[in-house]
Amino acid sequence: MFEFTGEFEPIVNFIFLIVTAGVAWHAIRFRDAEGNTDFVRLLFGCIAAVFFFMVLFQDVLGLVSFV
Repeated sequence: MFEFTGEFEPIVNFIFLIVTAGVAWHAIRFRDAEGNTDFVRLLFGCIAAVFFFMVLFQDVLGLVSFV
């Protein structure tokens, strides 16, 4: 996904995985004071999770190839 970074691609992939995992974890697990979820946070958390798994399985582990 980050081929433009050249030799630093594994480092950039690792940083991207950490950031998107944090965003997804926070957004999916977030509850307000009353214990209710927020639709927008859930939406963006799920989007972050999809990108996390896409980079993990495609670029880091090399298990799948999305065209």
